[in-house]
Amino acid sequence: MGASFMGGTFVVVLLGSLLTSAVAMAVTAAISKRIGKVAVVDITWGLVFVAIGWVAYALGQHSVRSLLLAVLVTLWGGRLAWHIRGRALGQGEDPRYEKMLSSQPPEKRFAFAVKRVFVVQGLAAWFVSLPLQVAAATDSALGWVAAIGVVVWLVGVTFESVGDAQLKAFKADPSNKGKVMDRGLWGWTRHPNYFGDSAVWWGMFVVAAEVWPGVLTVLSPVVMTYFLAFATGAKLLESEMAKRPGYPEYQQRTSMFFPLPPKKR
Repeated sequence: MGASFMGGTFVVVLLGSLLTSAVAMAVTAAISKRIGKVAVVDITWGLVFVAIGWVAYALGQHSVRSLLLAVLVTLWGGRLAWHIRGRALGQGEDPRYEKMLSSQPPEKRFAFAVKRVFVVQGLAAWFVSLPLQVAAATDSALGWVAAIGVVVWLVGVTFESVGDAQLKAFKADPSNKGKVMDRGLWGWTRHPNYFGDSAVWWGMFVVAAEVWPGVLTVLSPVVMTYFLAFATGAKLLESEMAKRPGYPEYQQRTSMFFPLPPKKR
């Protein structure tokens, strides 16, 4: 399949995407300082990818592939931001950030958050979104590989959205207080939302990788998966969840990340 990759366009898209991420995180940091809550960055996390997707499309070659990826990332990022917003309403600071900031004196906490949260997440979003940026500088028709990528993306979005909905319904039932959620998708993986997130980015990578420059962005979904499974995502959450009654038993019978049939009780 023929493809036209414009190096000059890619540089423009690269810089435009970096600037977009920087502006998004700077605005988020200002809002965070005003309301005294670092967790607002979790809402921005999904939206910054949406912004990068459309900036990349606008600065690129306006290819069908770039438009497809912009639409896919908008559906994913918009849903994620809306879900996190609803979950955070009326809540205080996220325990993860609270623990991180507790190591610093009050007058240094905001500067620490800027370096450890806003800058880091801004750079991570820019790097993970490289498939979108490369696709924006590439002009070629969509083929069967892109179709596979969309299917993988759809599996990811389904796991993430259904998993979130199942957990929300479980928590809303007073009879489940103190219990471990192990039903539905949560019986196949302890983190269907994180697995779904990872699958979404593998899917978008596959769409971009249908043409040769996109193959070079494989580290983007690798990095996203690493953080979701082993760094700031599942592993960090598990360290706290393991203290709950019944959770160690849940760990023994349920796959940590990749969905697998649950072991018999």
